[in-house]
Amino acid sequence: MTTIGDSVSRLRNLVKGVKEDAFLTDRFLYSLVLKYAKMLIRRQDNENKIMRFQSLFESLPCVDLIEVDKIEACCSGIKSNCTIMRTKDKLPTVLEGAYGPLFRTVSSIDGSIQCFKTYPSTYTNMANTTTFKYNTNKYYWYLDGYLYFPNIVWESARVEGLWSESIAMYKCDGDVCRKRQDDDTHIPEYLFAEIEQMVLKDLTVLIQIPIQSVDDNQSPLRT
Repeated sequence: MTTIGDSVSRLRNLVKGVKEDAFLTDRFLYSLVLKYAKMLIRRQDNENKIMRFQSLFESLPCVDLIEVDKIEACCSGIKSNCTIMRTKDKLPTVLEGAYGPLFRTVSSIDGSIQCFKTYPSTYTNMANTTTFKYNTNKYYWYLDGYLYFPNIVWESARVEGLWSESIAMYKCDGDVCRKRQDDDTHIPEYLFAEIEQMVLKDLTVLIQIPIQSVDDNQSPLRT
């Protein structure tokens, strides 16, 4: 898989930039890559292509859960007793697809019980039907960076997502000192040609702006 450092180096080669160039920082270049990657990934998800690439997704094998009330989980309309668990901490930032955050699998830590995506209002309507007691499926919803799980009593869950940031600090065996440039981009390789063309178009416009037209001779590419 392509690393962040690899993607930035490829762009530098295309624009003949050098690492010491203060105007084209790694952070700035990768922000452009991510900008267009998010757009194209949404398009790919709308065409049901992203979920086929298991290698793009990275797993958090043991996410701690805590019990919360129905009001916090936005499903206060549930009439029956309902235990709701929530991820203890906010999850890393996950990339958005055409239909919401890109989670490939949310399950028990051993993977034997899979949870299905829903929404608080949808689950509330289901829970208040007379036939819901026969429904053995487990569900989750994503809200403000947390996952919520109704009617389970797990202490932890397994979450496989398409993350836009490093998840090393969330994993027991993760290397928190790992350089950001060494992290995988989680962007499908076949999208890079299109992404690079879009980024180059942006850079062409920016690089051609005369420096003297900017106050105090400050380059518009500085970050």
